[in-house]
Amino acid sequence: MGLLLLMFMSGAETKQLFTREERREVAWLAAVGTGIPFVIGLACGPMLVGTAISGPRGNKLSLVIILAVGVAVTSVPVISKIFADLKILHTRFARLVLGVAVLEDIVLWAALAVATALAGTAALQPRHVAYHLLSTLGFFALGLTLLPRAVKRINKSRFNVFAQHSPIAYALAVLLAYCVIAGALGVNLVFAAFLAGFAVVHKKRRLFSEALDAIGKVSFAFFIPIYFAMVGLKLDLVRAFSWRMLLLFLVATCVIKLLSVALAGRLAGFRGLDLINLAFTTNARGGPGIVLASVAFNAGIINATFYTTLVLAAVLTSQFAGAWLEYVLRRGWPLLSSDRNEPQIATGDVTVTA
Repeated sequence: MGLLLLMFMSGAETKQLFTREERREVAWLAAVGTGIPFVIGLACGPMLVGTAISGPRGNKLSLVIILAVGVAVTSVPVISKIFADLKILHTRFARLVLGVAVLEDIVLWAALAVATALAGTAALQPRHVAYHLLSTLGFFALGLTLLPRAVKRINKSRFNVFAQHSPIAYALAVLLAYCVIAGALGVNLVFAAFLAGFAVVHKKRRLFSEALDAIGKVSFAFFIPIYFAMVGLKLDLVRAFSWRMLLLFLVATCVIKLLSVALAGRLAGFRGLDLINLAFTTNARGGPGIVLASVAFNAGIINATFYTTLVLAAVLTSQFAGAWLEYVLRRGWPLLSSDRNEPQIATGDVTVTA
């Protein structure tokens, strides 16, 4: 529930995720900033994976896929929490980063499905893998186009007594309905929660704004912290921890990701501080990095030591991203040079814990 509510609030705050003006930038950042790290991970993975990170059911190909995803992944939930804490979820910078992160997650789920199948947790059926990917893409496309229009009409309907008298319950009902549809299609519920938030927002109805504010306060005060705490319970920092592995993985993956996103940003037309802000923020592995570690570990692909490494790398990169953005805002620097007139004020410290 913590993860779903976090994604629901993220979708509600980023209603204008893919505007026409931002499609080109999002495309460059997603294709180059994610594509290069993923390809490097696939190319170098066979020389790096071995018994040091392999789990009881891990094979070379599944390990390479997990490693490649670990290099390329960007977090939607944690970045959303950082943006919410800094009160910049409404900015163009936040929309760009979240747009890139959401697109990257599609690759993450598809790659995880293939990796777990290769590990022997399921028969490798190309039709099943293709169906999973196509259903995810189709659901995502409908969730950005037709479904929001349908939900908007339902919101405005005078016969919608539910929404008029209990807007909080109605908003949660939309979230659960999306999750039911996604579950029936085999789509990851994280996507469903994000798209439900994207659809339920109705700018002309103040009632829904107040309902979302109330849901957000309860979510960030209770459910979301529990989600991160439960991840921390699985870590064994005494018997399953290697400083050497963590340092090597952290430095190598961060360098690859930062340089790739900087190159993507240049191709998209960004310069100077814009490139640094985009690179450091998209380097946050956060939620998907932790999900990757959990799924791979539960499937027996990786061992406990590499699981700990992936989780700690996700936490550290997210902490660094939050600290850097807070520093930029405190200095009064723009997140994007084209948005110098956009108010960007950080209030309070950012803490992302797992």
